[in-house]
Order: sequence, then structure tokens, then C-alpha cells
Amino acid sequence: MSDPRPTRILFRRLAILAGFVAVLWLVQTVNWATGYSLNPAFGLIPRHAAGLDGIAGMPLLHGGFAHLASNTPPLLIMGALLALTATRALFTVNAIIILLGGALVWLFGSSAIHVGASGLVFGWFGFLVTRGLVDRSPVTLAAALVVGVLYGAMIWGVLPGQPGVSWEAHLFGAVAGAAAAIAIRTHVHAPRTRAVDRR
Repeated sequence: MSDPRPTRILFRRLAILAGFVAVLWLVQTVNWATGYSLNPAFGLIPRHAAGLDGIAGMPLLHGGFAHLASNTPPLLIMGALLALTATRALFTVNAIIILLGGALVWLFGSSAIHVGASGLVFGWFGFLVTRGLVDRSPVTLAAALVVGVLYGAMIWGVLPGQPGVSWEAHLFGAVAGAAAAIAIRTHVHAPRTRAVDRR
């Protein structure tokens, strides 16, 4: 008899992911309606005490609808890949990516207001690639790399030189994701195509 729990867990994770993206669009609408007043109030401002709350606020804020629209597909696809392949501890993994990645941007980022969820996407990318290497999971590793290439050339996104792009958030997000993969012993695996018969 097949165990329904993995399916329920997957659907719950996907529902949380969809809800998170919906919240981003709601926040963006409020931000737009208020003349983007949320960005200076809650964005990450490196080496300023007033910008510390931006460590948590940065992934929720965007510079415009086009910015959020460009982040939405990789959020959904990379997030779904993470939900499908990681076995546990996703809350802790995300906390490390947000807190460590944001703290590194606050310490070493350029003098600007840093906003956007792309640091989280790069964190998931770094986590999946590192866990794929550690767990020797070629399917997961290959899938993460394909998504990275298709959406915004992730490998190049960690390099400076793109005006208006927080490459520091990309770089430190990926670093934080790799650190989470090493620190948290959650395995990744290829998506299962059939249920396990437990007797």
C-alpha cells in the first residue's frame, strides 16, 4: 500500500510557495500605491542600523512590477524543485539563506537600497547545487543547473557590472545556500515516479 504522506507534504510545500509569491505581489501592489515608500523604510541598507530590518524585508520588496515579474518564474520553478527534492528542514534552510545572505549584504554590499527576492532564488540555487554534489545526486544537480541557465544566467548574476542589479545579494545568497546545504543534513533526491509499497 502506498504511503500518501509524501504527496501531502509536497502539496503543502507547493501551496506555501504559491502563497509566498502571492504575498510578494500583494506587497508590490501596496508599495506601488504608496510611491514605493516601503523600499527606503524596509529595504536593506548596508552598514546602516536603520537598514538591518532589510535583512528580512529585502526578499519581500521589489523596485517595480517588471522586477517582480522577472523574479516570479525562477521563484516558482526553483522553489518547486526544492520542494520536490529536499527531504526536510526547509524552514531552517530558508532561514539560513535569508539571515546569512542578508547579513553578508549588509556587511559588504554597495551603498544602495537592496530589494528583491532574487537573493533567495540564488540561495535555493546554491543549496540545490551543493546538496546535489554532496549527495551525488546527478538528476537534482543537473536540474538546478538547467534552471539556473534558463532564468537570468544565474552563474553570471553573481558578477558585478550590471547597473541596478544587486549582484551582492545574488552572490551572498548563493554562498548562504551552499552553507545551508553543508550545515543542514537534509538530503536531496531525484523526484520519485512511483510510490513505495510499504508492507
